[in-house]
Amino acid sequence: MKQIVNTVAKLNWGKTYAAFALCAMTAIALPAQTFTTLHAFEGKDDGAVPVAGLVQATNGDFYGTTIYGGANNDGTVFKITPSGTLTMLYSFCAQSGCPDGWQPSAGLVQAASGEFYGTTSNGGVNGTVFKISPSGTLTTLYTFCTQIMCTDGSYPWAGLVQATNGDFYGTTTQGGLFTNYYCSTLGCGTIFKIDPSGTLTTLYSFCSQSGCTDGSGPSPGSFRRPTGTSTGQRFLVGPTQGPSAMAMARSSKSRRVAS
Repeated sequence: MKQIVNTVAKLNWGKTYAAFALCAMTAIALPAQTFTTLHAFEGKDDGAVPVAGLVQATNGDFYGTTIYGGANNDGTVFKITPSGTLTMLYSFCAQSGCPDGWQPSAGLVQAASGEFYGTTSNGGVNGTVFKISPSGTLTTLYTFCTQIMCTDGSYPWAGLVQATNGDFYGTTTQGGLFTNYYCSTLGCGTIFKIDPSGTLTTLYSFCSQSGCTDGSGPSPGSFRRPTGTSTGQRFLVGPTQGPSAMAMARSSKSRRVAS
């Protein structure tokens, strides 16, 4: 059973490193809780700025990403044991021109095969989808903005959700078929699905409605899977930008997308 574990992250801008802690909570009825710092990121070799959460793998270890740090200062994938032993599995931008991506801003999801899937917000052309083995072998499955005018999407800041059919679903903050003054000239964002072998299908392009009433630029962490319904599995996407963002940085719109 995969388990998402929250992290507490703190960025020290003066020293340019981040520290995170795994917080283990016991029963609410207990008078006190125990908080233990498992690892403090120093920046270069072990990564820096782990803004995403952790996923607990079937082997009991935890896996996550950092936006910066690593051999090229372009982000990492790491694992950490429950006792706090950290191993860096991969440093992004390991290839010339960064076709393997850089700056993974979201966490990972473990598939039934045991491999982990994730996104990088930059690199490739305008972001990537990748898979990585528990031992650190990374494969780039898809590079965004490989279609004319980036109709396949750009900059996937959010992570992936795996559906019961085995496919993965996610969003891009830019790209797609439509543009508007609410969003980038590269497009207003997309919802996509990608199978484990890397075949990507764009399901929806935001700002397809007049005035972008359907929203634009889906934000990181906005894609989740609720309980299945009688009409099939559905996903919720939100928040997005749109007309209400004229007064607020983000609107509270959510969109349903049937799988």
